[in-house]
Amino acid sequence: MSKRILVIEDEIAIQNILSELLRNSGYEVDVASDGMEGIDAFHANKYDLIMLDIMMPKIDGFVVCEMIRKESDVPIIILTALDSEDQQLKGFELLADDYITKPFSLKLVLKRVEAVFRRIKDTQKEELLIYKDIEMNLQSHTVTVDGESIDLTKFEFDILQLFLKNRGRVYTRDDLLTYVWGYNFLGSESGVNFHIMNLRKKLNRDYIKTIRGVGYKIEKEN
Repeated sequence: MSKRILVIEDEIAIQNILSELLRNSGYEVDVASDGMEGIDAFHANKYDLIMLDIMMPKIDGFVVCEMIRKESDVPIIILTALDSEDQQLKGFELLADDYITKPFSLKLVLKRVEAVFRRIKDTQKEELLIYKDIEMNLQSHTVTVDGESIDLTKFEFDILQLFLKNRGRVYTRDDLLTYVWGYNFLGSESGVNFHIMNLRKKLNRDYIKTIRGVGYKIEKEN
């Protein structure tokens, strides 16, 4: 499925140039001619990226960026003739992902778009832990097994996360008390055993191995 981009730009010529560039590169493109129209489009549709001019009628791009950031972390690339350091700093302070000044190279714009999507993909990989049929999303704090969602307590989630990030490593019960519960937690090894038992039941998989006399681990995948 192609990614959808919203171009908020009041100059029709630049609208057309960017739209053609992006569509020829395989993206779906919507356009808005002022800040208010851009906000309305943002609320009406789901976008993978917003390209945003600053000097526009009704609402300027800085205000649009600020309004969007209150609701969403959708990537934003600012495209503007405002090229002073203070203005660029303001754009980044408003959490824009990139700032490109006019006049710009079309090849450069396309590469910047690709770079933003590449960074998002890398971030998503870091937020997703996959082991066989287990999928753990660290951002949404959810776990699925064979596509079915399971409910874990915070301790169970933290234990599973530790195992999935360090496959093949054996953790003693004391290790788990330290890493998951913290140094100051007055817990017991029996409490660790209880949480491991519950986690195994919920996963309904024999992935957490007991190493007799030592502790627990999840095997590395072949």
